[in-house]
Amino acid sequence: MNDHIIHDHSTDGIDRRGFLKCMAWAGTGVVWSLNGGILTSRALGQTVGGAALEAPAGTLNFVQISDSHIGFSKPANKDVAATFREAIARINALPVAPEFLLHTGDLTHLAENDEFDGLEQMLKDCRTKQVFYVPGEHDILNDNGAAYRARFGKGSLGSGWYSFDQKGVHFVALVNVTGVTEGGLGVMGDEQLAWLAKDLAPISSETPVVVFAHVPLWMVYPKWGWGTDDGAKALALLKRFGSVTVLNGHIHQVVQKVEGNITFHTARSTAFPQPEPGTAPKPGPMLVEAPRLRSMLGLTSVSYVESHPTLAIVDSTLASS
Repeated sequence: MNDHIIHDHSTDGIDRRGFLKCMAWAGTGVVWSLNGGILTSRALGQTVGGAALEAPAGTLNFVQISDSHIGFSKPANKDVAATFREAIARINALPVAPEFLLHTGDLTHLAENDEFDGLEQMLKDCRTKQVFYVPGEHDILNDNGAAYRARFGKGSLGSGWYSFDQKGVHFVALVNVTGVTEGGLGVMGDEQLAWLAKDLAPISSETPVVVFAHVPLWMVYPKWGWGTDDGAKALALLKRFGSVTVLNGHIHQVVQKVEGNITFHTARSTAFPQPEPGTAPKPGPMLVEAPRLRSMLGLTSVSYVESHPTLAIVDSTLASS
């Protein structure tokens, strides 16, 4: 069985065999490292033969967290703060401190001030202090994202998009949740796409690019809104680059797709799982037996090694020893 979803052989936008194979990789987190041009990763807390398998030191190390949903308290996970703290503890236990965190949205469940406060307070316990954010649809419920941007989007443009460079890698933060209705596809809009084209224009095609947004840019499962309506327009702007990695959240499970020079990776939530595409009437918090919950939650760590163009992704769970 192929490890990657390369072709779409179904009517709903996903290769079933490929998806099931990808789901076998599912886990809570991956440490990413950039070393000699190669973007590689190791599972947080993964062990082999009883020995911990952690990300090697890289030119650039960072961690992705997603869908913390602070404020959620339903049976799927009545203490999302506790599992978020567990993710932070795993980050703190890494032998190489990540240089920064990426949070790919749904920081909170209802965009309430006390929920934003709670997230900020818990992140103070993380030894990695620099965090880059994009909003999820839950973060803009009350005021079209004004409170989110005031706290987490200072200096960003439009509804919260921006870019930055770190150790030879160009990072692009996109917002694809503004105006999205429940179950609807993500959308970026013409203004943001025009900005993206301008932002990428001066960047060398040899520069590794990492794009992060909340909703997947590729069509994971359109029937549930798991995709971005104008995502193909953004991806067309990225095709000239030799190495592109697209990191997303939203679907609360790990799925990977490799298409040419672009690797897509969606992260697990730190709060609660969602069902696999088509296995339930609709998406949403999935209730599982208490012993299984931590095996379905996690985060992603990235290690980039300069001058190597390949990408390897491995995930583990909060239940990993």
